[in-house]
Amino acid sequence: MKTFGYAAQDAASPLAPFHFERKDAGPQDVVIDILYCGVCHSDIHQARNEWNNSNYPMVPGHEIVGKVSFVGSEVQKFRVGDLGGIGCMLDSCRECANCKDGEEQFCEKGATFTYNGFYADGSPTYGGYSKQIVVHQDFALKISEKLDLAATAPLLCAGITTYSPLHHWKVGPGQRVGVVGLGGLGHMGLKFAHALGAHVTQFTTSPGKEADARRLGADEVVNTRVEGALENLAPFDFILDTVAAPHDINALLRLLRRDGTLALVGVPEVPLSLESFAVVSGRRSVSGSLIGGIRETQEMLDFCAEKGIVSDIELIPVQKINEAYERTIKSDVKYRFVIDMNTL
Repeated sequence: MKTFGYAAQDAASPLAPFHFERKDAGPQDVVIDILYCGVCHSDIHQARNEWNNSNYPMVPGHEIVGKVSFVGSEVQKFRVGDLGGIGCMLDSCRECANCKDGEEQFCEKGATFTYNGFYADGSPTYGGYSKQIVVHQDFALKISEKLDLAATAPLLCAGITTYSPLHHWKVGPGQRVGVVGLGGLGHMGLKFAHALGAHVTQFTTSPGKEADARRLGADEVVNTRVEGALENLAPFDFILDTVAAPHDINALLRLLRRDGTLALVGVPEVPLSLESFAVVSGRRSVSGSLIGGIRETQEMLDFCAEKGIVSDIELIPVQKINEAYERTIKSDVKYRFVIDMNTL
């Protein structure tokens, strides 16, 4: 299937228009005409080969919302005209223990990622900065018409990345939860923790974000750069750390109650330093989380439709994608860029 998008040809070149072919839709595939695609910071890392695993040409984008324009002869989950979404995965082995548990993101044979990946036949995957995409019905997600579609796109990565650990560790009413960082991930973690009924403290290094944090649902806001700001805080049941820059997690660990958990979803380039006593003194845990499986992602989308939760976004035409990359690096966005693919 011939289509059109924006691609990086190598690590140094800006994204530019690109004509390419997708695999033909099979009997259990759906074709989604893409309406909106979120811009994830990992798009930048991969387009610029900052993780040293990039394949070119690369069409980034794994926060995809659109409308189904074709369904294969065996498809039962969707009809033409339905809204559909695609996140970070297009497929997995479906046979390993993790896949059978609905945790396809941890597929033992390696999930097929939406871009910068390969199908089983060795052909490359291309992402959502494009007009159309083909996906097996099992990896397509239903999108509610109740939601703002453009602001829904980041839920397919930023949303599930923060919802999944909160869900896994059963965050809910009566718990004290901290969210570290108020960016693309952090603002979604704050919204979810608040919607789940927890008492939420937002940790930030930006004094100008306090009003916004309270608007998004924070009960307390703590500027960690203020001397003594972490003293005399009541212990936390759970802390969600969304920061991708080097920072001191030991100070955060000491805020946890006995048996409390700090979950990492940010990925700093430099390994974090861990003090053993910060962990053993309270039988505390440091853990991590990676996106979420298809079943959990659908659950998250349904929860968002019920609660009216979407991302705070700035909508851009595709022609401004390179500018958006530079602004994302400077944290000059509140809180996610989303591409209007109708401008392609």
